[in-house]
Amino acid sequence: VQLQASGGGLVQPGGSLRLSCAASGIIFNINKMEWYRQAPGKQRDVVATISSGGTTNYADSVKGRFTISRDNAKRTVYLQMNSLKPEDTAVYYCYVLSGAFPFNYWGQGTLVTVSS
Repeated sequence: VQLQASGGGLVQPGGSLRLSCAASGIIFNINKMEWYRQAPGKQRDVVATISSGGTTNYADSVKGRFTISRDNAKRTVYLQMNSLKPEDTAVYYCYVLSGAFPFNYWGQGTLVTVSS
């Protein structure tokens, strides 16, 4: 099973984007689904998490602006990003933690650039 991330692009400050991450097949025993981001020269950090029960958590830097959601029927997780700032510029990765082998699934990354 592979994760395919999409939806990145160039947006002006204050704009919005919605990222999608679709699984090519069924992932069993999903523990959580997350979005990470990695800016140039920086480490990869978690941005948003949605648990198997639907509980969501966000990094302080994106609270109130980003929303993570999922569509189980489409095997897709989303990240709605509003009020984007230049400091949100990064490559965004989706991640799924499963209780079944191979346990960890990463998407290929999608670039978000916030600039005027």
